[in-house]
Amino acid sequence: MSPNNNNNKDTKQEGGGGEEPHQYQSGNRTDRPEDEWKFRAPYKIHDKGEDFQVKWRGKCHCGAVQYELSREKPLASKYCHCTTCQRMHGAPFQWAAIFHKSDINFTNGHHDLGWYDPTAKSTTHHLPCKVQCAYCRTPIMDEGRNMILLFPTLIEGINSPEGKKAFEVQSHMFYPQRVVDIKDGKPKFKGLADETNLVDEETGEEVVGSNPKEKEKRKREEEEGKDGEGDGEKGEKREKKKDE
Repeated sequence: MSPNNNNNKDTKQEGGGGEEPHQYQSGNRTDRPEDEWKFRAPYKIHDKGEDFQVKWRGKCHCGAVQYELSREKPLASKYCHCTTCQRMHGAPFQWAAIFHKSDINFTNGHHDLGWYDPTAKSTTHHLPCKVQCAYCRTPIMDEGRNMILLFPTLIEGINSPEGKKAFEVQSHMFYPQRVVDIKDGKPKFKGLADETNLVDEETGEEVVGSNPKEKEKRKREEEEGKDGEGDGEKGEKREKKKDE
């Protein structure tokens, strides 16, 4: 049975009146304005002549959706403990590896994808959204406005020494929402990684003033303040010379 024959109630008949763009099931049409996404990353199929060096391959449970990756290591690899990820994955947390949209090439199942916008609780292709196989429902990735978050357990060879090293997790996000404690020595953030305060691994308490983004901002302000003081001193010396 092909995923394109799915009779999910959220899927409208193609060509029907009042059809909303990017319905749950992507379909294989390319002639409508709402089909333009098929020619853009991450869904654009890379031509064989393009410089796309395959480093990893991944697929869903049924094999309908398959893809290649051209990046050796993800930009970042994190565990997300937010309740949305817990519910959407039916798991204690989500393991996500961040890639550029141009790093992926779908080799099969390009038209057999489904979407879900968890914010609006809508099955439309509205970013950010969840992407899955429209047949076996395996989560494929989270698509953001600029990046994609892939799930390493779909990647062939992820349990090899090379796979474990390449996709090693750097931090935890939304750790206060966790349902399991993980004492692995990795940084644990209250919210988004590197943008919120850290959480103490032993006590579970928020470490006030540990937000890396805010610390960097304060550091820049202090440096700019020192530069300003230096400029002021130079100006005073110049004025003093004039008076002499």
